[in-house]
Amino acid sequence: MSGGLPPALNLPPQSWRFAAPIPAFPRQSRGKVRKDVRSFPHLRWGKVGMGAAVRNTPEMSPTPRIPTAGFGLGLRPAHYEAIVADPPAIDWFEVLTENYLVPGGRPMHWLDTIRRDYPMVMHGVSLSIGGTDPLDREYLQQVKALARRVEPLWISDHLCWTGTGGTNLHDLLPLPFTESALEHIAARVVQVQDILDRRILLENVSSYVSFSGSEYTEWDFVAALARRADCLILLDINNVHVSAFNHGFDAKAYIDAMPADRVQQIHLAGHSHSGDWIVDTHDAPVADPVWALYEYATQRLGPVATMIERDDRIPPLADLVAELDRARHIAASVRYRSAA
Repeated sequence: MSGGLPPALNLPPQSWRFAAPIPAFPRQSRGKVRKDVRSFPHLRWGKVGMGAAVRNTPEMSPTPRIPTAGFGLGLRPAHYEAIVADPPAIDWFEVLTENYLVPGGRPMHWLDTIRRDYPMVMHGVSLSIGGTDPLDREYLQQVKALARRVEPLWISDHLCWTGTGGTNLHDLLPLPFTESALEHIAARVVQVQDILDRRILLENVSSYVSFSGSEYTEWDFVAALARRADCLILLDINNVHVSAFNHGFDAKAYIDAMPADRVQQIHLAGHSHSGDWIVDTHDAPVADPVWALYEYATQRLGPVATMIERDDRIPPLADLVAELDRARHIAASVRYRSAA
């Protein structure tokens, strides 16, 4: 964790917890199929029975997630040429939103080229949905413009805060799980969804500190936010495992609490284990305990679009495709056992 807390959360650390009370906040592989959000109307915000009277109710009625999009990978510059030269047998790519907000240039060339052959989803790191600064509307308009170009299946970001006082700390920082935080974030999610004209997905982040004043468990907070703001969930299985180890909670209890009709996507990734704690590093293959937790999540949630993240020590594309095949095999095995 880097940087300081925003003013509303500027509390002294004590034994890795914040001791003071928390104040209130203000496989279409290679097929020429250009899937976009129009193919999945449940993601359209304000277009499918989502009038203002429904949006403003405190707890939203369940909204089914869209059908699973299959299995994907993160689009990384190291793989651009390999993807075009020998298109991999995957169903979609996840693109890092901030990498493509500047119009023109080689990144946009590769994005357009690969988008012609694969559906995509957009994944951001700068929304700061839990922050106390006003939402960055210029940034959101840039995201919306990119979405018009990419026609993503969905757009996601992280359930965290990333800066204060107009400064981006370039980290995904943890939240207090309080009612005031829930109210604050839900209102901001509704604003974002109104601007982007679609539901968004929010991802649980890994954490290394917690707040003694929290009133919810993390999993109950995530589930309550999805219902109250009428958004969807990007469930990062590796982050659940990392945080469960660091904080001593039951990772399966987290999975059990997830509303199945709100979990739209799953992330898998590697981490670094230091003995007493685990750090989410995305620089190694998915660990066996994470695979086991993914199998459990698939049993509990049913088929969910799944991808592998790799951001450092990036291996050849073929290695990641082979690793993704393990996710396919686990999901297929769960379906087979369920049907037996």
